[in-house]
Amino acid sequence: MHTVKTRTFTTRLTTLLKTIYPDQDASLLVDKIMDAFWPENQQPRKRGRLPSNNLWTERDALLITYGNSILDGAHKPLDLMHDFLLRRMKGLVNGVHILPFFPFTSDDGFAVSDFRAVNPQLGDWPDINRISEDFHLMSDLVLNHVSSQGAWFNSYRQGQPPFDGFFFEASPKDDLSSVVRPRTTPLLQEVETVDGPRHVWCTFSHDQIDLDFRNPEVLLEFLRIIRLHVDNGVRIIRLDAVAFLWKEVGTSSIHLPQTHAIVQLMRLLCDYAVETIILLTETNVPKAENLSYFGNRNEAHAIYNFPLPPLILHAVMSGSAQYLRRWQSGMPPAQLGCAYLNFTASHDGIGMRPVEGILPEQEQ
Repeated sequence: MHTVKTRTFTTRLTTLLKTIYPDQDASLLVDKIMDAFWPENQQPRKRGRLPSNNLWTERDALLITYGNSILDGAHKPLDLMHDFLLRRMKGLVNGVHILPFFPFTSDDGFAVSDFRAVNPQLGDWPDINRISEDFHLMSDLVLNHVSSQGAWFNSYRQGQPPFDGFFFEASPKDDLSSVVRPRTTPLLQEVETVDGPRHVWCTFSHDQIDLDFRNPEVLLEFLRIIRLHVDNGVRIIRLDAVAFLWKEVGTSSIHLPQTHAIVQLMRLLCDYAVETIILLTETNVPKAENLSYFGNRNEAHAIYNFPLPPLILHAVMSGSAQYLRRWQSGMPPAQLGCAYLNFTASHDGIGMRPVEGILPEQEQ
C-alpha cells in the first residue's frame, strides 16, 4: 500500500500514461507502476527532486569497461575489477560503467538473455554490490530488444503469457520504407510460433528481437528491472538505443512522441525515488535530435556528447584544435539539471557521423 502519492505526482504520471496508452485505464496503470517501481512497501519521496546541478561536479569521472577486462584464471573477473579500481583508479575516477554484465548471446553483451541475473562467468550480484559501495555504478538498460535465445522470446514462441504480447510484429507487406535503423540486415525475421509463422521486428540483428512497448506490461517489466538494479547499487541507468523504442508502421520509428513520453515517465519515477538515480540516454544521432532527449528538463539528466571523441581524435592526429574549439564555442549550455556526458571513446569505438557538418569532408 503506497501511502505517499501526491496530487502533482499522480497528475503528471496520469498525463504521461494517457499520452502513451490512450486506450488503457490510466488510474489502474498508475497503481501498477507504483507496485512495479516501489514493491514490498517501499515508498517514494514526498516531494520530487527539482532540476538542479547538484547531482554531479566537474570532479566526477567514470571508467567504461567490460566485466571481463581483467582475467587471471583464478579469481572472479568482477572481483579482479574491484581490486584494480581500488588500487589503481581510486582518486582518478569515482564511477564505473560496467558494460552489460548479464547473460547474453551476441553483440558483446547487448543481446541480453536474462536481465535479472549477473553473467556467472563474471560473478554475481554481491560482487556488483561491493563495487557500488566504492564507486558510482552505471548499468545498461538494454530496453529496445532482447536475445532471440532468451526465456522471454522462447515463451513468446510458445504462446505463453505475458510474453506472447511482448514482441513487435509486422508484415512483409507493410510499408517500412521510412524506418531509420543503424543496420543493413533485413528488418523483419520470420519465426515459427505455436500460432504459426510470425514476422518479428529486428532493428539491430536477428539475435536481437525488438520489444513492443505498446503493451504496458513491457514497460512495467522494465520498471521492475530498474528497481532490481537500483536495489543492487546501480545509480546511473543508461538507456541503450532508446531512440528506437516505439515503433509504428509507416513512420521512421525513431524519436516518436511515445518514446519521449516513456523517458519522461522514467525521469519522473527517478525524481521521486529515495535513491539518487541519474538517467542517461544513448542516442548517437545528429545534434538537434540528441539534444531533444533533455526535453524540457524532464527527460534525461544526461546525454552523450557524441561529437567530442572524433574531434579530440582529429585534434591529436592533425595537431590542430581549431575545429574542436569552434564546435565547443557553439555548443549550447546544458539546461539546469541536465549535463553532457563528455567521453573520449565508447564500446562502439569512435564514430564519425556526429561530426558531419562540423569537420570538412576532407578532414574526416
